[in-house]
Order: sequence, then structure tokens, then C-alpha cells
Amino acid sequence: MTSAPSVQLYTVREAMTADLPGTVERVAQIGFTRVEPYAFTERTDELAQAFAAAGVTAPSGHASVIDADEPERVFDAAQQLGIEAVIDPFVPSERWQTADDAYRIADRVNEIQALAAARGLRFGYHNHQWEFANTFEGKPVYSYFVDRLAEDVILELDTFWSTVGGADTPSLLRALSPRVQFIHVKDGLIQGAIATALPSSESALVVPETLAAAFKQQTPAGQGEVDVAGILAAAPDAIRVVEFDDYAHDIFDGLAASFAWLKENDK
Repeated sequence: MTSAPSVQLYTVREAMTADLPGTVERVAQIGFTRVEPYAFTERTDELAQAFAAAGVTAPSGHASVIDADEPERVFDAAQQLGIEAVIDPFVPSERWQTADDAYRIADRVNEIQALAAARGLRFGYHNHQWEFANTFEGKPVYSYFVDRLAEDVILELDTFWSTVGGADTPSLLRALSPRVQFIHVKDGLIQGAIATALPSSESALVVPETLAAAFKQQTPAGQGEVDVAGILAAAPDAIRVVEFDDYAHDIFDGLAASFAWLKENDK
């Protein structure tokens, strides 16, 4: 593989709830030496202990910062866990409707990046599909967002959801390089996914039954309709982060299959 892949721990959230250290150890046994925790301010001490015991590191982590009253609290937890890049995973679709909406979010992201940089950290944003499916004057609202970002803001591109949202993801990655530092490697049946506003996969919202069914149509890398090979080739320097929103079969088997596919195909 071009670099050691990471895994978004939201993928194994049910197992994490039951046995956090055992779950981290199990993904390490698959071969992952990097992990991407979610909502890491909630169980920081437990995560730190589990990472040390399993011998994994966390180059990046997801936390809600854009709407946080105290971003410093997130940065404190990130530094405790050795996280270098804090990624906000979600701003809902209704706030991505116009160019002004995108500029407003970008301005807030720029403010937070300045705070992060003062702590020796990087800050960025992770997309869903609505940032691409929602358009203003013929352009995806995501393009207005990117145009407004400060140079040192990074991006984590969820390549499944950008594809579902209508983007030519390999071309997008080439255009955004080198700002995209992390990519979510996720595959599945594009026609079965819903290209309208969804609740965050990392929020406390209950996922409707129809969306849960779409999530379960996700597959290990290389087994779905996403051009994963083309995506990897377009972002050779980005850290690969394997993620499933959900999976119809054993989730650890799915992670192992994605890891094996990357080992074979990500040259």
C-alpha cells in the first residue's frame, strides 16, 4: 500500500459501545495501525488507553467543532490522543443552500483553523453528498466553500458521498490537491444510495429505515460501483481512511476485506 491505512471507528460503533479496548485491539489485529476516532471528547481517557494498548495511532479524528462554544476543549482532547488533524464531520443540508451559506461556513472554518494552528494542529471538514447535490447558480455549493477557505485549511473527502452527490471524484481530487489530506475509502451501490439530504451518520439522529437499507448496500472496497481505484490514483498522498456507514454482514469481515483489497491494489 502507498501508506498505512486508517479506519474510521464509527464503522464499529456498536462494538465500541460494548467493549472499546477490545474493539480497537480487533481492528489492530486486522492490520490497521491507524484509527480515526469519532466524538473523541466523550471518552478521551478510554481511547488513549486503548490506543496505547493496541499500538495504534490516530492521525485524524472527528469532532463537532464548527458549532462548538469551546473549540479549545476539542483541541485539548485531540492533543491528549496525539491527533494532528481535527475534522468536523457534518453541517446539515439546510445550511448548504446558497453561496452565502457556503461562505458563512467557510469563514467559521477559517476562524477555527487559526485557533488550531496556534495549538500546532490542523483543522478541516468532511463532506456528505448534499454539499455536491445542492447547487447554486449551476455550481455545487461545495465549490463556493472551497473558494473561500484559507490556504491552510485541510479537507477530508468522503469519496462515496461525493460520488453519490454527482461529483466526478477523481477529477475533484486532482483539482483540490494537495488540500485533501485524508480520503474516506468507501464503496457500495450508488443507485441504491439516496442523493438527498441525510442526517449525519455520526449524529444522534435516528436513521430512517429507508436510509439504513441504503447504508447496508455499502460494500468492501472494490466490490461496489465507486471508482475506488481511480480515486486512489488521483490522491496518492492522502491518508486512506476505511469507513462503512453500515454493512449487511459482519463488519469486521468487511474491514478485513477492504484492508486486503487496499494492500493488493493501492500501489
